[in-house]
Amino acid sequence: MQMRTRKAVGCFALLAYLAVYAAFAATIGSALIPVLPFWAELVFYALAGMIWIVPLKPLFGWMNRGA
Repeated sequence: MQMRTRKAVGCFALLAYLAVYAAFAATIGSALIPVLPFWAELVFYALAGMIWIVPLKPLFGWMNRGA
């Protein structure tokens, strides 16, 4: 597969993953709002905002791999 095609496929996969991840994190976060104190919500959203990148490392490696 050419690098240009890999990057296009990877970009679509990234956008799909981010949409699902954001919906999941927002759903979990909104369910926790009545239960958790403010500081715990802040920690949850801070972690959710950073953790999304971890599963994407193999995708980025595949997208940038030489032919």
